[in-house]
Amino acid sequence: MKIAQFRLRQNVFCLAGLVLLALLPWLLDLCGQQYLLSLATRALIYGLAASSLNLILGYGGMVSLGHAAFMGIGGYVVGIMAFHSYDKIPVFGMLPQSTGSENGLLVWPLAMLLAGIFALITGAISLRTKGMHFIMITLAFAQMVYFFFTSLDAYGGSDGISLYNRNTLPGLDLGNDQVFYYLCLSLLLGFLFLMHRLTGSRFGRVLIGSRENEQRLQILGFAPFGYRLLSYCLAGSVAGLAGVLLVNQGEFVSPGMTHWTRSGEILVMVLLGGMGKLFGPLLGAVVFLFLEEYLAMYTEHWMVILGPFLILVVLYARGGLYSLLFDRKGNHD
Repeated sequence: MKIAQFRLRQNVFCLAGLVLLALLPWLLDLCGQQYLLSLATRALIYGLAASSLNLILGYGGMVSLGHAAFMGIGGYVVGIMAFHSYDKIPVFGMLPQSTGSENGLLVWPLAMLLAGIFALITGAISLRTKGMHFIMITLAFAQMVYFFFTSLDAYGGSDGISLYNRNTLPGLDLGNDQVFYYLCLSLLLGFLFLMHRLTGSRFGRVLIGSRENEQRLQILGFAPFGYRLLSYCLAGSVAGLAGVLLVNQGEFVSPGMTHWTRSGEILVMVLLGGMGKLFGPLLGAVVFLFLEEYLAMYTEHWMVILGPFLILVVLYARGGLYSLLFDRKGNHD
């Protein structure tokens, strides 16, 4: 009976949340608070990035401090391709037939592909370590990406690249904030559906099993390394897509996007919302960004207030805010 009540309460909350997200642009317009749509869109984008981290952290037990590197790679693909589209200069001076593009059908898959390739290369190395060593090696790779983009003087160096406009997609006006909001919402829900199917499949069970007891899996005849690497590549590609969306929203990309502090923020969102919960990272991203926005209105030292709040969540809601609301036992999805 209690399980049925829990499931009902959970489903009602999720449905209500989806309806709220779907109606949010009209509600904000009705209340005369259209400026909040930009913040809501940013929360969806970070929710996508946090959900991708949740795949390897919440389900695979891989604590990464380099997730922002994938976002930065995706973002810089957009910035560099747009830069060459404006100036008609060959990309990196090596591709004479290519002068960049603002076509999302070309740029976005390319960004995800390059972020996935970087995840494949670095993951093949990082996943041979565990615990603190894994955390440090992902941090090291992320800092390498940060200093690489900082050294690209042709693309603004530490100042970054400004875009004149957003990318284009057939049939969509991405310059319209409401259209862009719904695009971000659709991509987020699409990935969450994919995660739901993935984590409920044999692949997901092996991934979760590698988090719980890797040796037992090996005895049963499974090779967890391949499953973990594949999930790491998928998470990197989706984080690259989040970087694409973030750069399109702000029409600006800089090396700061890849800094380890940005990875730390995404990690906090996952922990705050609920690690291993499907909708937990989205909830964490929404709460984190709205607290940041409103606390900053009252004091520039808003982290002094946010810090103790995070400590209280860690101490009294170990499964995150999602578990505090629905599952006090902290069970994973």
